Amino acid sequence: MDMDEKIKYAIEKTVLIKNPEKLLSTYEATTVHYFMLSVPFYIEFEGKDPGSETVIREGKITWQKPKLITPSYILRMEGFSDEAKQAFHMLASENADLALMFYKLKFIKDYDHMEIVSNSLEEVSKKINKDIDTRKDPFCAIISGLDEYWDVSLMKFIYELASTSAQFSQFPDLTRKNLLNLNSLGMTVVSKDRRSGIPLVAKNEIENLFELYEKGEIEAKKLKEEIDSWGLFDYYQDRFFNLFKKR
Repeated sequence: MDMDEKIKYAIEKTVLIKNPEKLLSTYEATTVHYFMLSVPFYIEFEGKDPGSETVIREGKITWQKPKLITPSYILRMEGFSDEAKQAFHMLASENADLALMFYKLKFIKDYDHMEIVSNSLEEVSKKINKDIDTRKDPFCAIISGLDEYWDVSLMKFIYELASTSAQFSQFPDLTRKNLLNLNSLGMTVVSKDRRSGIPLVAKNEIENLFELYEKGEIEAKKLKEEIDSWGLFDYYQDRFFNLFKKR
């Protein structure tokens, strides 16, 4: 089984046992507390019962205030393994121009806690779910997946939560602002500048940063990082370097 097949298998084996009760906020940062459950990969080699032990990885993911980006943009994020990024690519590959409202991710890669307990995944899940209900925390999630590719499962959770939040919270507002429209198949896609083909949301953000730089309110580094994140430096490089000639 090659790597792509392994990642596809890991995605298929991912189960979102409990989704957060609330969607990601449109107006502020949101932190989701996750519990990633898996059967230890060594179980089969040691001849143990798969229901005898469960790995619990507990951590947090923080989404900053949302901004519209496309699948290719999010693949530049940091904090995830190559396998997890490939999993996202697979999930988004059906329509590379599909409009998705994703969020700048602050992912705590060194998860808060990991432990192996002597109980089945099902029983562990029930206990954690009960604890969440007792705390009445609306931003908790329980996920299960393959131990070796646990962050692939986490990526699937991220993809689905962000997509759902976008669909029901952000798309109507962005459509009114003409940053989104419908393609011939009736799918929501990012609106693009007719001349350059650049997504309007990217063009608006970059133009705003050019203006802020010329006013002396930001450093050139911030402007270049935004241009690079969209993969548009070749398009903007002459204008970018001309800024320094003016000074």
